[in-house]
Amino acid sequence: MAAPERESWQPDVLGAGWQARTLTLTPDEQGDGAVATLVRRAGSVLPDGPSDAAPEQAGVRRRAVLYVHGYVDYFFQTHLADAWAEAGYDFYAIDLRDHGRSIREGRLANYTPRLAAFTEELDRAARILREEDGHDVVVVNGHSTGGLVAALWADGRRGRADRPMDALVLNSPWLDLNRPWFDRVVTTHLVDLVVARVAPTAVVGSLSPAYGQWLAHEEGGAWQYDLTWKPHEGFGARAAWLRSVRRAHATVARGLDVDVPVLVCTSDASGPAKGVHDALDRTDSVLAVEHMWQRAPRLGADVTVVRVPGGVHDLALSPEPARTAYLEAVRDWVQRRVP
Repeated sequence: MAAPERESWQPDVLGAGWQARTLTLTPDEQGDGAVATLVRRAGSVLPDGPSDAAPEQAGVRRRAVLYVHGYVDYFFQTHLADAWAEAGYDFYAIDLRDHGRSIREGRLANYTPRLAAFTEELDRAARILREEDGHDVVVVNGHSTGGLVAALWADGRRGRADRPMDALVLNSPWLDLNRPWFDRVVTTHLVDLVVARVAPTAVVGSLSPAYGQWLAHEEGGAWQYDLTWKPHEGFGARAAWLRSVRRAHATVARGLDVDVPVLVCTSDASGPAKGVHDALDRTDSVLAVEHMWQRAPRLGADVTVVRVPGGVHDLALSPEPARTAYLEAVRDWVQRRVP
């Protein structure tokens, strides 16, 4: 087994004011070497401990948000952290195993045959936020696949005295497959029953590059990020991963029982999921917003849905005024619903 990586807070790739901490995980289906990376904005907490002012001294509850990225994704959206800070929340994000900062040589990037495996790093992160850094209110903000993972995590931790979150904010969560009926039903069964069993790492799909090209600064877009961690075409969707995603979709379709307030934010329209089109800048061109609207009520008993006019798939990366509309909707909701 490889030697554990350092788990103290270190300077992050985002530069001054940001720290990262490597979380060494137990061996998984890819063997040794699994890590996750917790990122935080420095300054709101001491370098290795809680705030100088304890909550009882300050007279207020210390609040934090944990951001969970999507598929072929990692945390780079520092303006999102700014918005949460303005709402009174210390900001954290996690790069899940084999994503972004957590990609390691010898392991397949963006691949896990069990979405449930992410529970390990999410539980670890929540304990750090609460027990080490002294936060007594934690909101989880999940995007796309991260929204699906966060919802399943919340459902699996319902009813616990030490539940990891007090509210769940989902940004365009992936709750169903945005493909024609044949792929959603027939291909899904074929992958589940045959391909994922005999060739779990076989590539069975890929991303359309159009949305990523629209986002990226190198292609004339507005956002700068590491294309080795977030390539336009992705790393190839592998059979066992797709099987786990589709089983998770079926679980959501049957209904979850998340016992904290849930906010689901989506664009107000979907665009074509493949190819370049003239509405890339104002529609969700990755997922079908109709799927989110249909399945959001099945997440729990307390779900609010907000449709953001002109939003793109990652609402936080939308052009204005949609980006501000999304961030303000989140801020207003947490101020009303999170004690």
